[in-house]
Amino acid sequence: MVRKLLEVLMVNLGMKLVDPKIDALIDKKMVNMNFYPTCPNPDLTVGVGRHSDMGTITVLLQDGIGGLYVKIEEDMRFGKKGEWVEITPTPGALVINVGDMLQVLSNKRYKSAEHRVRTTNTTSRVSIPIFTIPKLTEKIAPLPHLVEKDGIAHYREFLFADYMKNFFGNAHEGKKSLDFAKNVDSS
Repeated sequence: MVRKLLEVLMVNLGMKLVDPKIDALIDKKMVNMNFYPTCPNPDLTVGVGRHSDMGTITVLLQDGIGGLYVKIEEDMRFGKKGEWVEITPTPGALVINVGDMLQVLSNKRYKSAEHRVRTTNTTSRVSIPIFTIPKLTEKIAPLPHLVEKDGIAHYREFLFADYMKNFFGNAHEGKKSLDFAKNVDSS
């Protein structure tokens, strides 16, 4: 399923369906099982701090409790301030998150979601995310034809292993880990 999703997203960016890079971008899969116990004062605790996912695509199975929040980006053109919005669980549905690697590859056309998890004061919560990440030795950079079209590469080339080290050094600092990959000539 993840491969099919990635194929659709990459073909939409002008990549060929048979490109070997597609498999390299989802080489590893990691499954977490997260348990968030009930808390009498949820405002005083953090389930998981604000972050974006470092990999390519994340598939999340939520329970029916809720507690997943996504930050809506600021857009001052429309007077919209960045705010946190709860993603209400839908029975039988999966949440699909674009990860940082897909944001880099797409030269910002796809954006990784900054999100966090909060506990509740009524019920314990369970979530099961499946993270897909590239090979550690994979070189990541914006797709060349997108850079040509945009006239600028918003990110520089780097090894995924180096990005991982940086990501875990900036845990729960929003999307700060993406600063590691920014091209100095990009705005």
